[in-house]
Amino acid sequence: MTAKLPLHSTRWRDLDGVTVDEVTALLAEMASAVATGSGDAWRKSWANLAEGLLDDGTVYDGAYAALPHLIEAAAELPPDRSVDFWIDLGFIVTAEDRHPVPADLEAGFGAALRLAERAAVRSLLAGVPAEVAALLALSCLAFAGHHTAAALWPLAPQEPGLQLMCRECDADTEILKFFVDLTSPPFAVPELPDPARSVRGAGPWGAVAKALEQEPPEETLGAGWEPYLRVARDVAAAGVPHAAQGWAVLCLAAGLVAVAGTPRPAASKRARQLMLLTGNFRCWNCEQTWTIADGLAENPAGAQPRSRHTPAWTAEEGPGAEPKPAPAGRPGEAVTRLRQDGNALLAADGTLWGPITVFADSGPDPIGSVESLTVVSRPGRPAFVAGGGDKGVVFLWNPVDGRLVHAPLAGHPDRVTSLTALPRPEGVVVLASGGDCGTIALWDPADARLLTAQPEFGRPGREPAGHRPDAVTGMCAATLPDGRTLLVTATRRGAVRSRDPGTAEPVGRLNPYGRPIRSLAAVPVAAGRTVIAASDGQGGVEVWDPAVDDPWDSGIAVQLSRGALEDAGHRVAAVAAVPGPARTLLATGDDRGGVMLWDPATGLPVGDGLPAATGTAGLPVMTAVALHGGRTVLVVGSRAGSRLRVWEPETGTLRHIALDVALTCLAAVGPCLIVGHDRGVLGLPLTRR
Repeated sequence: MTAKLPLHSTRWRDLDGVTVDEVTALLAEMASAVATGSGDAWRKSWANLAEGLLDDGTVYDGAYAALPHLIEAAAELPPDRSVDFWIDLGFIVTAEDRHPVPADLEAGFGAALRLAERAAVRSLLAGVPAEVAALLALSCLAFAGHHTAAALWPLAPQEPGLQLMCRECDADTEILKFFVDLTSPPFAVPELPDPARSVRGAGPWGAVAKALEQEPPEETLGAGWEPYLRVARDVAAAGVPHAAQGWAVLCLAAGLVAVAGTPRPAASKRARQLMLLTGNFRCWNCEQTWTIADGLAENPAGAQPRSRHTPAWTAEEGPGAEPKPAPAGRPGEAVTRLRQDGNALLAADGTLWGPITVFADSGPDPIGSVESLTVVSRPGRPAFVAGGGDKGVVFLWNPVDGRLVHAPLAGHPDRVTSLTALPRPEGVVVLASGGDCGTIALWDPADARLLTAQPEFGRPGREPAGHRPDAVTGMCAATLPDGRTLLVTATRRGAVRSRDPGTAEPVGRLNPYGRPIRSLAAVPVAAGRTVIAASDGQGGVEVWDPAVDDPWDSGIAVQLSRGALEDAGHRVAAVAAVPGPARTLLATGDDRGGVMLWDPATGLPVGDGLPAATGTAGLPVMTAVALHGGRTVLVVGSRAGSRLRVWEPETGTLRHIALDVALTCLAAVGPCLIVGHDRGVLGLPLTRR
C-alpha cells in the first residue's frame, strides 16, 4: 500500500478540472474490473480524467494527490490490461510544465511511483506491440526517475531527421537523415561507466536483466548488437541508477523494446533505431563532440564533451565521420557551418568565408531596429536595398559595400513595418512603405525624399472612411495581364487591398474571409502575371488573383492542397516567392522552422521541403534569390533568433550560419544576403570569397 492523502483532504482543492467524485467513480470501475476479470468502462473514465490531470502540458499540484490512489488501483489490474494507463502516466510525470511535488505530497507520490515502476515493468515483460513497447519502456524509465525518459518522449523515429543541442555553445545540430534501419551498429559501444554498477538488485529491474540474458542476440537485433545488450543488462541489474549516463540508459530502453515488443521484426527495427541514439554527434558550430543522449536531454547531469577524434554523426556525413577541414579558396564550395566572428564570416575550420559588411547609418545616431527590407531594381542601373524600422526613416544602401546611396528618406509618420518596390510603365521605380499605424506612403527614390508636393507620390493613402487603420503587415507588387502593376497591401486585421501605384488609393479588395494576415508575397505564374499568396493568423494559406474584380472569384489562383498541409502538420506563418530556372515556386514556413515548397499552378508540394529545426523555430523570416549559374537559394531564420539556414532546394545542400544579432528581416541581391536586425543591417556573402 502506498502512503497517500485521503480522498476528503483539502489538498484536492488544488486539482483543476477534476472532482473527488470523478476519481472515486473511476476507482470503483477499476476495482470492479479487477474483481470480475472483465470490463473496460474504466478506460473511458480514465481518458477523461487524465485530461484534467494534464492540462495543455501543465501538471497541477492536486494531481500529485490523486495519482497515488489511481496507481494503487491500476497495479491490481492484469498486466496486459493496464498498459495504456502506465503510458499515460509516463506522459504526466515527464510533462514539460509540471510543478514540483509539494512537500506534504512528496512521500506519498514517491511511494506511488515505486509501485508504478514495478507494475509497469511487469506489464512490459508480459509482451506488448512494438510501437507500444517503446512508450511503455520510457514510462518505466520515467518512474525510475532517470532524466533520459523525458528527453525521449518528443522523438518521432518515423521522421528521418534529428535535432540535438550542443552543451558548449547552445547551437542546434540538425541531422537530416538519422533514423535509418542499419543492420550493424555505426559505432563501437563504449564500456559501461562505473556509477551504473554501484547498486545491485534495486527495484524490479532484475527480471529485466534476466529477460535480456535469455534472448539470443541473433534473434533479437542481429549480429553486432550484443555489446549494447550487455550494457542494457548491466544497467537493469543496477536498478537504473540516476548516475547512469544517458547513452547507457538508452541501451536499456532499446533492449526492452527488442525483447518485449511484438512482432519480432518490427520490435527489432524499432530497437535498432533507439540504439542509434547511443552514439555521438559533432556540433557544427563549435566542433565539440557529445553523446547524443546529452544532446537530447534538457539538463544532462555531468555532461562533458568527448574526444574530438571520437567517431560521431555530423550534419553532412552521417555516422562515424572523422573531422575534416573545410575546403579553402574554392569559390562556390558548399561549406555547411559558418559563424560570425566580428566583421568576418568564418568556416568551421577557422578559414575566412567572406567579410561581413555593416551597413552605414546617417550620422551619430544608430539606425535602430530595421523591420523591413526590399530590393529596388532599376532598368540599366545597379540595384539598391531599402530598409526602414522603428525610427520612421527609410534608408537606401548599396548592397555590395553597405554605403548610403542617398540621404535617408525622412517623413514617414510612424514606424516602418513593410516595404516594396513598384516598377512603373515609364521606366521609373516607386518605393512604397507601410507603417504600424496604417500609413501607406509612396516615394521617388531617385529624389531621395517623400514628394509631398506631388499628390500622386506624396499623399499617404489610407483605408476607406469608417475603417480604423492598423499595422501594415505586408506589401508586394502585382503584375496584371494588361501591363499594369498594382500595389497590394495587407494589415494585421485582414484588410487586403490592391492600390493605384501613383496615388496609393484602393482600387480593389482581396481576402473576402477577412482573416488576419501575417505575411504576403507575389508569385509570378506566367509572363506578366502574378498571384498573391498570404499566410493567415490560423496557420493557413490563401491565394488570390489580383486581376479579377470580384474577391470571391478565384481567377487563375489555385489554393494549396489542404490535405498536404494537414499530413505534414504544417501551420504556415510566412510565405515567399522562390525564383527558379523553369518556374517560380511558393515557399511556406512554419513556427517550428519547417519549410515546404509548392507549385502555384497545381497547389501541390514540390520535393521534400526543409524539416523543422529548433534553431530557426519562431516567427519565420525568409528570402530567396537566384544565383549565377541557375542555382536557387532559400534563406530561413526566425524573428529575434540568431541562426540562419541556407538551402539549395535543387541539390539539398544546407548551410548553417550563426550570427551575433537578433534577426528581424531578410533580403538578397545576387550573392549578397542582407540581414536586418535589432541594431541595424549586415551584408553577408552567400558564396565564398
